[in-house]
Amino acid sequence: MSRERALADGIKEVAAELRLVEVVDYIAFLRLERYGNLADIVTSSSELYLKPGVLRFADGGEVRLKWGEVPVVILALEFRHAGVTAHLHLELGATTAAVEIIHVSFDDRPPTVDEELVLLMNAIADAHLKARD
Repeated sequence: MSRERALADGIKEVAAELRLVEVVDYIAFLRLERYGNLADIVTSSSELYLKPGVLRFADGGEVRLKWGEVPVVILALEFRHAGVTAHLHLELGATTAAVEIIHVSFDDRPPTVDEELVLLMNAIADAHLKARD
């Protein structure tokens, strides 16, 4: 499994929530640099699934919008939990989502790439809210 795949699986519910926002709102907020509005959207979309502060809007993004094509919103996000920080771009289409990791850092860097992936996967799993009984 790749880092992108692990992170995409870990935030898929959040991506689904983010897709409920009208694309015109994303266009307006990004074009007018209303980053506080976008931060609120990311926070409220995350709070049902992730512990507070784990996923935040990282003050950037863009919209790919051309005549006759499906708009794509790209949000710069930061995942931070359990000694792992990942800067990523979340790409949202009408029915799809993708993650591109820009940079990952570890408070205590493991010696191998495989161990890095395990730490990332453990951080993602621990960042989720436990199911309510």
